[in-house]
Amino acid sequence: MSLRPHAAAALAVLIASCGSVNGQNFNDAPPNAEGQTPAFPEQTRAPVIDAGTTLRREVIVDGLENPWGIDQLPDGSWLLTERKGRMRIVSPDGTLSDPIAGLPEVDSRGQGGLLDVTVADDFAETRRVWWSFSEPRGNGSNATAVATGILSEEADRMREVEVIFQQQPAWRSTKHYGSRLVFDQEGALFVTTGERSDAEPRKLAQDVDAHLGKVVRINPMGGAAAGNPEIEGGLPEIWSYGHRNLQSAALAPDGTLWTVEHGPRGGDELNQPQPGLNYGWPEVTYGEEYSGVPVGEGITARDDVEQPVYYWDPVIAPSGMVFYDGDMFPDWQGDALIGGLAGQALVRLTLEDGRVTGEARYLQDEGRVRDVDVDQEDGSIVILTISGDGALVRLLPEE
Repeated sequence: MSLRPHAAAALAVLIASCGSVNGQNFNDAPPNAEGQTPAFPEQTRAPVIDAGTTLRREVIVDGLENPWGIDQLPDGSWLLTERKGRMRIVSPDGTLSDPIAGLPEVDSRGQGGLLDVTVADDFAETRRVWWSFSEPRGNGSNATAVATGILSEEADRMREVEVIFQQQPAWRSTKHYGSRLVFDQEGALFVTTGERSDAEPRKLAQDVDAHLGKVVRINPMGGAAAGNPEIEGGLPEIWSYGHRNLQSAALAPDGTLWTVEHGPRGGDELNQPQPGLNYGWPEVTYGEEYSGVPVGEGITARDDVEQPVYYWDPVIAPSGMVFYDGDMFPDWQGDALIGGLAGQALVRLTLEDGRVTGEARYLQDEGRVRDVDVDQEDGSIVILTISGDGALVRLLPEE
């Protein structure tokens, strides 16, 4: 695969020693929730891997305001969102477009706003885009919603905009919206949601007649997708339930969905959500309340609830996620790359037979990583950071 030139004159190039050598003592940190034990070996604190990788950073564009999601277009440019309600395009040479017109109103208070964005494989023909956002519903209430539209040929306006999913019920909260968008191999769209954080709505993560704290699976133009589980009394869009705040999601090389959700104080979870199954929140969870008291009865396992594949305590505060598929980092093929907010790191997991076998962290303390993707032309890793001015950054192996 040939490497696309990165227009050095237009890019700020920062060389940083941001490999495992300067931040790989993370397993030495004490847990927040003392006394909890994993359900099986290496369910947490997997062996540290890759003690010598160094990455080179190229800032593609900076000066972004609270960027949240990215996806690559066929011409190599990047579609990105800023929570305030702006969607922009970054060209391959780092030119940042004006905001795209025609998007619906967002509620950008707190953690809300314009969130994830994605395009399907046929974008070159259809120019269709999907995005998630916190939708105002009146009287201070809001909820996660998904819209779709056609990007104009001039790439300056979204046309034929339709809202195709509205989380129910709405709530007067400014927290925990989710929400990642992932197409599966059948063309259905997974949407991850949050349970809105507060004591009352988070109980609805266990209610299959509500969309809070769920993975939902819909048709690209709305409605429940064929093949969803039949859950007694449940909404037809629901794929899995009992989640907290799902801000990482990606398809693995075998086509299965993986997610990472924010835990409370401790207890971020990596899951491989299976249709119709319950993942416990807020009744069964690792970690503890921010006040230091147990969550609910303080139990971490129950026979009718799925265990996470992996959990973090202390948390990484997960964000975007991708499984690496490219030529630039051949030893990373198939590994999960996850953005860390509180962890201020790019987290890499190796997996085997559905279990985590190792963990590494890069860019440790270099900034909060909001989203992660892989450039389909050259296999470099592209991240969104949100410390200070937000930036779109390319990561390459140090020469």
